Amino acid sequence: MTGVCGCCGALRPRYKRLVDNIFPEDPEDGLVKANMEKLTFYALSAPEKLDRIGAYLSERLSRDVARHRYGYVCIAMEALDQLLMACHCQSINLFVESFLKMVRKLLESDKPSLQILGTHSFVKFANIEEDTPSYHRSYDFFVSRFSEMCHSSYEDPDIRTKIRMAGIKGLQGVVRKTVNDELQANIWDPQHMDKIVPSLLFNLQSGERTESRSPSPLQASEKEKESPVELTERCFRELLGRAAYGNIKNAVTPVLMHLDNHSLWEGKTFAVRCFKIIMYSIQSQHSHLVIQQLLGHLDANSKNSATVRAGIVEVLLEAAAIAASGSVGPTVLEVFNTLLRQLRLSVDYELTGSYDGSTNIGTKIIKAHEERQLQEAVIRTIGSFANTLPTYQRSEVMLFIMGKIPVPGVHPALTSTSSGPEGTRMIQVMLLKSLVQVTAGYQTTNMLTALPSSFLEPLLSFSLTEDPELRLLVLQILLSLIDRHENTPKFSNISILADISVLKLKVDKCSRQDNLFMKKHGQQLYRHIYLGCKDQSSGRQHYETLFTLLGLLSVELAVEEVVVDLIRLALALQDLALSTDEALPVYNRCAVHALAAAYLNLICQLTTVPAFCQHIHEVIEARQKECPHLLPEDVFIDNPKLPSSLEKVEGDVLFLQSKITEVLGGSGYNTERLATPYVPQFTDEDRLSKRKSIGETISLQVEVESRNSPEKEERTPAEEITFETLKNAIVDSVGMEEQERERRRQVVEKFQKAPFEEIAAHCGARATLLQSKLNQIFEITIRPPPSPSGTISSGYGQTQSRSVPIYEMKFPDLCVY
Repeated sequence: MTGVCGCCGALRPRYKRLVDNIFPEDPEDGLVKANMEKLTFYALSAPEKLDRIGAYLSERLSRDVARHRYGYVCIAMEALDQLLMACHCQSINLFVESFLKMVRKLLESDKPSLQILGTHSFVKFANIEEDTPSYHRSYDFFVSRFSEMCHSSYEDPDIRTKIRMAGIKGLQGVVRKTVNDELQANIWDPQHMDKIVPSLLFNLQSGERTESRSPSPLQASEKEKESPVELTERCFRELLGRAAYGNIKNAVTPVLMHLDNHSLWEGKTFAVRCFKIIMYSIQSQHSHLVIQQLLGHLDANSKNSATVRAGIVEVLLEAAAIAASGSVGPTVLEVFNTLLRQLRLSVDYELTGSYDGSTNIGTKIIKAHEERQLQEAVIRTIGSFANTLPTYQRSEVMLFIMGKIPVPGVHPALTSTSSGPEGTRMIQVMLLKSLVQVTAGYQTTNMLTALPSSFLEPLLSFSLTEDPELRLLVLQILLSLIDRHENTPKFSNISILADISVLKLKVDKCSRQDNLFMKKHGQQLYRHIYLGCKDQSSGRQHYETLFTLLGLLSVELAVEEVVVDLIRLALALQDLALSTDEALPVYNRCAVHALAAAYLNLICQLTTVPAFCQHIHEVIEARQKECPHLLPEDVFIDNPKLPSSLEKVEGDVLFLQSKITEVLGGSGYNTERLATPYVPQFTDEDRLSKRKSIGETISLQVEVESRNSPEKEERTPAEEITFETLKNAIVDSVGMEEQERERRRQVVEKFQKAPFEEIAAHCGARATLLQSKLNQIFEITIRPPPSPSGTISSGYGQTQSRSVPIYEMKFPDLCVY
């Protein structure tokens, strides 16, 4: 019998005998290394036997698993691992199939130790670079099983952690094995990403919860060795780092869905952390794709709660801060359009108290508070996006936002229809706050490009409104754009300084472009400063900002002509405070006096004319003795002590225009311009303001009359100004516009419906009338040119010009240009 058994054993295939020899009698002794080396040498010498070796090992492992002989299972997996590492022949594909079949068998087991063992073997296999491609291998089972392990809920926390970490490592192995192999299943498909990404985020989130508890030092040192959170983050970063342009969307969409399903936007912290990992891990040129997905998700959640939208906006804010300059992408204005649309919707929700337009009293207060937080977050995000843009794109964004601000009578289509006038006002405030954020830190060398007419004129129109908040925002925007040397903080405190050198102002020479800007827009700026001081609703913050604006104009854009105009403006402000016709409150009159004094003290030291400085200091000293309430130190404080009325402000406490003109004239300044009192120009912008004053209306009439020269032929006398005339000018402007629109409609209708003969006759009559008027003008204004060659006398004292060619005429020197 012994001989027969030996004979049968010898008849067995050699590869089976070699495989059997690596297993010891006692599994605790481990793999028989000498026999394992023989098996490896045989596999390398006869690679065609490798698939049979793998099939036989797989057969033994399945039998050992079924019999719970786990020691032999570990030995079989170790042998498989060594064979995988040693063999890279063309036949390895069939061996790999057997190997993956065994790994699948282990992962299907209920025992955590076998699951972990199978995962480790798979990770080793994933790190091997195969020489030959595989056309039929599938990893769907492994993605599903590893994702399931990442969500393990095993009772023992230590074993649960090990299973989850094994699942994370397994997913990392799948990604490494498939991401660069075009023949493998596309790991970026939604069916795979919807399993992989949520599994990683789940472990990131659970890791945050466990780390929030304070572990003991011993536990902390153990966790530092292998932290699930660190492993998850490393795996997530590796996944995102391998994502190409076309795969970004598939990788980010599951993140958005996970945050939605688990209500993680409201907490903000975890959502911000996830997208920080995303923004730092992906290639920088793909950043705008993530931002576009976030914007689309924000639009999709337009009717969700304010806390959810605020969380998405906060994530956008962080993403914009991380993104490199210009990474907002090609659709820059679309980004701002989306944010501005959310701002408008938030205002409507706040005022109506519900998302469908119906009022809901019970939740309105809570929603209003949440919507305010959302609006602030949107405004900060707009500023963050703007900071990533180059100067020329930021200018476009400024014009774009300005075009979105509803202006009554100018952009009626942009006004909010569902929330009424209050909604319009809130949108104006929010959009101007957005402009404050966009213009913060804006640097330009050319004021004509920083403040073009298309931006400056609508901006200044808001300084004529009755709302003090709007006027203050306009001033802040102007300060940001004009200040190019960071001088604004130095003017924040209005005071009388004996030596302004302590301010350390940065004064640069005014360029030619800046000079052109002041010639073009200077009068507009002066006028709005004057009207801002004149407004009864202006408070301490308004006057401080106006002083800062005056100071910036003096150091940033001042040439001799500008300095003269600014001094005239300051003296006009003094006259405004002295005037009793404007009915200004006592505080406003004292504030205007103090503002004029502080500014004249500043400008006199900037001009460095000793006599000018002496006069200003004499007046300030007189005020300190007789009426300190006309100086900024006693006015711009929390509780100013002011008299009940301002009367008899005269004498030494006033700045004299004649004296200033005299002392500056001696230094070469334009005395004629200095001696002319400043009067603000009346423009069409007042149509936007409901505060036309009687003085402005009279100055308009005087200005119109002064433009007509008395040397011309007689004109019709000006209409007498009565109370009714002023009332009609103030109140009936809307009616006049309606009449003008009706007249235009009738003209258009006439040209559309009237017969051709009637239209031709009408136009012919107008042309004849125009020609006759032109002939009259030519007869009056055109005289025969004086001929140096003499004149021919005709009868009755008349003279007739001799026709002389133009090139023979001799003109006086004064007539030649």
